[in-house]
Amino acid sequence: MKTLHAAHIDIQRQRSDAALAATGFESMAIYAGGLHMQLLDDQPYPFKPNPHFRLWVPLEDAVDCWLIYRPGAPLQLLFLQPQDFWYKPPQVPNDFWTDVFDIQVIRKADEARKYLRDLPRCAFIGEWHDKFKDLNFTAVNPSTLLDQLHYHRASKTEYELQCMRRASGIAAIAHRAAEAAFRAGASEYDIHMAYLLAGRLTENQLPYPNIVALNQNAAVLHYQHQERVPPAQHLSFLLDAGVQVNGYACDITRTYSYRDDEFAALIEGMHRLQQTLCSQVRPGVDYAQIHLQAHRLIGDLLHQAQIIKLSGDDATASGLTSVFFPHGVGHLLGLQVHDVAGFSTDASGNRREPPQGHPFLRLTRVLEPGFVVTIEPGLYFIEALLEPARQSEHADHINWPRVQALLPYGGIRIEDNMVCTTDAPENLTRPAFAAA
Repeated sequence: MKTLHAAHIDIQRQRSDAALAATGFESMAIYAGGLHMQLLDDQPYPFKPNPHFRLWVPLEDAVDCWLIYRPGAPLQLLFLQPQDFWYKPPQVPNDFWTDVFDIQVIRKADEARKYLRDLPRCAFIGEWHDKFKDLNFTAVNPSTLLDQLHYHRASKTEYELQCMRRASGIAAIAHRAAEAAFRAGASEYDIHMAYLLAGRLTENQLPYPNIVALNQNAAVLHYQHQERVPPAQHLSFLLDAGVQVNGYACDITRTYSYRDDEFAALIEGMHRLQQTLCSQVRPGVDYAQIHLQAHRLIGDLLHQAQIIKLSGDDATASGLTSVFFPHGVGHLLGLQVHDVAGFSTDASGNRREPPQGHPFLRLTRVLEPGFVVTIEPGLYFIEALLEPARQSEHADHINWPRVQALLPYGGIRIEDNMVCTTDAPENLTRPAFAAA
């Protein structure tokens, strides 16, 4: 990891130097972020570092820390280690990545000022506070610079990929434990706790809140509750849950049927079509076309399962598939679960919007080596979408008795994390599950 991180830093230097030169800045002050107190309380909200800071510094506990970047100069990390007896101060970092930094330990947040004052044509990047006004930054989060940095962040270094492989390995173990809890008849809450325990995680270490959905709750795309009482009958289980290592996330979804029934057959069909989509993650491929292909394949599966009466092509063209598959097929993945610049056509901030009729697709770029994307087709029985369909031109093309029979199962989503390479794609998820 030390060698990989050093090479990663070299690449970030090259990208940053080019971005600064293109935008007229000479330095960057990247603020990790500070604590926010809850209203009328003395307890802070959970802290997560600014992803621009995390790109360079794999620190989780980085409250009021800074990275100062100047082309050709040593990387300066201002590390806050307060003298405190209420809380245990963070340890001065000494890890595989620390040799590339000039680490300056400060005891109070304000001590950073002497390092930040009068940096040459400096762009501030992070969450702005008025207390920084007198530091004379040239610009605050300038969009021209952020567009440059975000665009190139889509292509991951080998260090970043290795972090994501490790995250996938931990997540697969935790997913297996969650599935076992489901098959033992556990509640959503107990399944969630089994996931955390197996992954040795706290909730604040998750890259996003776990989606732990039993039965019809799986029809809620971002289901946010964890019921503590098991349902009277276990039918299905959807788990969308990840892990992060050094700030880099994996994002994995699996769906299970409690019995070997027609819903289990539908899940197996989704696995097959999802793997077909995964094989399309290659350089030069338009990701929006993968999304449209997902609609056609899901339409075919719905037709084969006698849920709809149209072919996949006809169901896609008419918009019928969107009744059952309303979200995008995936997104960029990295320091942020929905990583930045998914719509960018270049480093200047120009955008390409999703195809007409598909507003929730988060990625429209042409794939390049180093991109990490999710492939997550879904098939759901959502009352809020089915009811309007009953009153629309789609009504005659839906087998309503079949839909009614499958409604209690909620839905299916299968999600793998794919690396676009110069040749065949690398699946980060399936090998991790095989090893687990």
